[in-house]
Amino acid sequence: MSHSALVFAAPYRVEVERSALGKPGPGEALVRTLVSAISSGTELLLYRGQMPDEMQLDESIAALGGAVRYPVRYGYAAVGRVEELGPDVDALGAGDLVFGFRPHESGFVCPASDLIRAPERMEPEDAVFLPTMETAVNLVMDGRPAIGEQVAVFGQGVVGLLVTALLSMTPLSSLVTVDRYEDRREESLALGATASLSPDDSGLMEALQGSREYRGADLSFELSGNPAALDRAVKTAGYGGRIVVGSWYGTKPASLDLGGRFHRDRVRMISSQVSTIAPEWSGRWTKARRFDVAWSMIKKIRPSRLVSHAFTLEEAASAYELLDRDPGSALQALLTYED
Repeated sequence: MSHSALVFAAPYRVEVERSALGKPGPGEALVRTLVSAISSGTELLLYRGQMPDEMQLDESIAALGGAVRYPVRYGYAAVGRVEELGPDVDALGAGDLVFGFRPHESGFVCPASDLIRAPERMEPEDAVFLPTMETAVNLVMDGRPAIGEQVAVFGQGVVGLLVTALLSMTPLSSLVTVDRYEDRREESLALGATASLSPDDSGLMEALQGSREYRGADLSFELSGNPAALDRAVKTAGYGGRIVVGSWYGTKPASLDLGGRFHRDRVRMISSQVSTIAPEWSGRWTKARRFDVAWSMIKKIRPSRLVSHAFTLEEAASAYELLDRDPGSALQALLTYED
């Protein structure tokens, strides 16, 4: 089977490499990719050369276990169909629609145990959101929103929008989102936000004031990838407020004003990352349980509505140029492969 793979050759340069793909061995499966999703957060850090050199690409995904060294293959959201199975594989069948935490490539051979079968009658364009939805579920779990709280979400990219959709299922006092792009603010309102503002809007505190007795956010999520948004979250947190930091800034420094209300108001910052399960949940939750919740939320929300662009693998350079230079015109970009 011929094989094509996206390679980050150097900062701001991606290429397509071609090779032959072997047969699956015992316990392995050969998958032909249908679609893969570009992460405009992590992948743009790699595209721009902003990934810390000392870090592994992903400590929890076997296919991404290496250090950040160009040229490198990356990507972690691929959906395809099982084309061939090696001996001793009983859990999958030929033709099954499966998800894999794999780089952008036209096909791959991997242990069948690394694959996750998609639910019946799910479209590939929805299934490819599994890691993004899992991230959103993890963020909401770490934030622990309570009934009647005033919540702010900074950043309405794909992760931010999915977090907004999940939070809208909780009876909050207010759910205010912040993003610089008007189209994303409109989508945010459609997904359940009570108000959506520009970062330059001076009315954020007023929008968060659900009653005369309490001003500021009980709970905030920083998901924009912009360190300035974290500083804004600190300034708009209420007394004892919680800030869940889901952004990864890479090598970008985060300058915060902690000399004002942060100290006296007992504001708490919570680091949230989907590779692990928070200690307070891990006694009862496993990755498999969280995946089950993510699949059910995908069925409910149908995140394929957030796909704004689709590029063939051969057009991948144009995809990254668009996301880098004009992020406001794109939301979720997919790479497609011949079926």
